[in-house]
Amino acid sequence: MSRDQLSGPETNVGSEVGIGEPEGRRLFALSLATLGVVFGDIGTSPIYAFRESFHPSHGLAPTPDNVLGVLSLIFWSLIIVISIKYLVFVLRADNRGEGGIIALTALVMPRGGPRNERRLLVLAGLFGAALLYGDGMITPAISVLSAVEGLEVATPFFRPYVIPITVAILIGLFSIQRRGTAKVGMLFGPVTLVWFVTLAALGLVSLAARPEVLLAVLPTHAVRFFADNGLAGFLVLGSVFLVVTGGEALYADMGHFGRRPIRLTWFRLVLPALLVNYFGQGASILDSPENLSQPFFLMAPAWALYPVVALATLATIIASQAVISGAFSLTLQAVQLGYLPRMLVRHTSAEEKGQVYLPGLNWMLMLACVGLVLGFRSSSNLAAAYGVAVTTDMVFTTILFAVVARTLLGWGWMRSVAFTALLLLVDVSFWGANLAKVPHGGWFPLLVAAIVFTLMTTWKRGRQLLVERLEVGRLPVELLIADIRESKPVRIPGTAVFMHSDPRGTPPSLLHNIKHNRVLHRRVVLLTILNEDIPTVPRDRWLTVERLSPDLWRVTARFGFTETPDVPRVLRACARHGLKFEMMRTTFFLSRETLVFTDREGLARWRKRLFARLQRNALRATAYYGIPPNRVVELGAQVEI
Repeated sequence: MSRDQLSGPETNVGSEVGIGEPEGRRLFALSLATLGVVFGDIGTSPIYAFRESFHPSHGLAPTPDNVLGVLSLIFWSLIIVISIKYLVFVLRADNRGEGGIIALTALVMPRGGPRNERRLLVLAGLFGAALLYGDGMITPAISVLSAVEGLEVATPFFRPYVIPITVAILIGLFSIQRRGTAKVGMLFGPVTLVWFVTLAALGLVSLAARPEVLLAVLPTHAVRFFADNGLAGFLVLGSVFLVVTGGEALYADMGHFGRRPIRLTWFRLVLPALLVNYFGQGASILDSPENLSQPFFLMAPAWALYPVVALATLATIIASQAVISGAFSLTLQAVQLGYLPRMLVRHTSAEEKGQVYLPGLNWMLMLACVGLVLGFRSSSNLAAAYGVAVTTDMVFTTILFAVVARTLLGWGWMRSVAFTALLLLVDVSFWGANLAKVPHGGWFPLLVAAIVFTLMTTWKRGRQLLVERLEVGRLPVELLIADIRESKPVRIPGTAVFMHSDPRGTPPSLLHNIKHNRVLHRRVVLLTILNEDIPTVPRDRWLTVERLSPDLWRVTARFGFTETPDVPRVLRACARHGLKFEMMRTTFFLSRETLVFTDREGLARWRKRLFARLQRNALRATAYYGIPPNRVVELGAQVEI
């Protein structure tokens, strides 16, 4: 096989690999599935977003001008940020059908531009990904808590039990994650469909009484709102932003459903239902200003209040499930791209490779969510912490998309600059308004992001330094073959598989084995697992098998950042190339490095210690790659960093 085939496939932008253009029943099924997975987060925002825009801290009276102004801001936020930015443009920047900020970062990572500029863009994408962990902790907490608070509207009797009920629901939600979303996902679409129909129905009843609120679609009401309220009006944007907090999910879940079902569902159902509900809440406030404490639940008639609270709780659980699953997928991608150490990953579906469960991350998210509920005590307090991370993430998404549009989608300079300037004006306005939340809880997602970002960059840089140190004594395979031919070491029966990160070098474990044991198996296989910066590697390009000499083979397998490396699968596939394995006659040799700290440059000493701790706690290669542990020999070496 030629050396050119080792380079892997080119990144494909703007395609929908494996999705195609669904029609008929398949389009309906995908559209129904998008409701629960893609739109669960943005669909639960009506429970608290409009209420928080009139929070007492803003000092806004529920006058007709202010109500119409806030409704106008909500309307144009949904149109500009979700409908135009994400649905029309950002969904075009797919990485072989996959979306999300990790996939977007991978698009700007490998080619083009000065090295420093590329590095800065990659760091921005990584920090954006790190911010999503803070969002993943706050979303379940604020969503479930805001729904359970609806019980207080029915009767004050439930007030002391709101926090315990919320905590119990969250613990139950995280406890069933190990079963996978496949077993509970069948209910997501139908339940969320009922939820959006309910949103529209509640809004229509109130809207019929005060149809004049529809005038809020005129942008003049938003302009007048800013002119009348000054700084207070600008800070309200921090609460208005809550209506678009599910925007990143639209992009991140594109790989599961494709563009068409997402766009179709948004424009035909989700957007109309949301707008009708928000306008209905505005009409309810104009009719009864005392409803401002809980405008969403107070739109419901008394007989329907408990069913609405129950349905809202189900909807928030579904929204939380989508965010949790997104955190699992994001972590898997970061591990595959080399930004986080190996960790235990369990696949919960034999059909869908994207459905994974990470036990350690799951329990960490659960503790964080429960801690947030116990610490902030109300959804209004949590709303003060919500938005800072997502607005920052959206700013980075706009910048990265502009680079992809210019370099990979073929946009001209004028078009790229004009588009970026317009969207950044909106994004930065939301970001600036949310900065006021930092002292009141907005620091939490930023702190989480800073910790995750530090872990990511430390692990990536530490691995680079480790590889550089190991490459100092690198021996080309050609010299190894000549040395074996000349020294003629003792050969023993069986097959030895030596794993190494460099497909052209000699594994250190092989050199140590010859040096210390002075023996060599009759058949030697040099195995390299490479992680590509694309979601999935095409089947005809993922495996390379070369016979370097009669008893020496080189095997190179490539996996995308949404795939889990599987060594037994690789060995089985080698049979098609004439290389067959008997697992009970095969021994795997792995290197295990012990770090020795020195004054060498490259990492600060505290980061070297952090890297060493991460390495010690990383999942062992045998478990991560699926290698039978009773067939493994580890050879240690000390490495100075």
